[in-house]
Amino acid sequence: MKEIYGKKLGMTQIFSEEGLAIPVTVIEVNPMVVVAKKTVEKEGYNAIVVSFGEIKEKNVIKPLKGLFAKAGVPVKRHLKEIKVDNTDEFEIGQEITLEVFENGDMVDVGAVSKGKGFQGNIKRHGQHMGPGSHGSNYHRRPGSMGATSTPGRVFKNKKLPGHMGSVNRTTLNLEVIKVDVDKKAILVKGSVPGSKLATVNIKKSVRS
Repeated sequence: MKEIYGKKLGMTQIFSEEGLAIPVTVIEVNPMVVVAKKTVEKEGYNAIVVSFGEIKEKNVIKPLKGLFAKAGVPVKRHLKEIKVDNTDEFEIGQEITLEVFENGDMVDVGAVSKGKGFQGNIKRHGQHMGPGSHGSNYHRRPGSMGATSTPGRVFKNKKLPGHMGSVNRTTLNLEVIKVDVDKKAILVKGSVPGSKLATVNIKKSVRS
């Protein structure tokens, strides 16, 4: 299994042996703890439930406290499912660290993108502005709504103003530049979705 969760810290750059600057995203990855297993016989699929992130015990709801107590592990902030081929390879309480990846691995990184709120066509869809002169009265509006009495409606999927961002996005096929075990961080080439401190999912690339 090559999949972990981490926290996006931001971007920086490092230099290769040839002296080239490489833009990287720094992702902090603390050990994940297996707290439960799901099987085909009971749930219909194989998966492990992992926990990570620090939280005070008083801030955890009672049902989750019971889940952690049953597993015999400390309470954590986040719970995530990871699908696996065989749950027998994992034990309750087992730690999964960033060492599942190595330098040079190709990964897909997913997160919830930055929320932009309600935006118009120009920012949301990259459309052009209308004439800038005083008399045009048409600067940043959506444009034609279609024909007149036939069909007498606006077709589905027309690009219009609306909510932008705050959706799940995945950037494919990024290279792992460095796995820093001492600092519990992975450096991934290029940018990844999400704002600073966002929870990100790192897994083996589907293209590799």
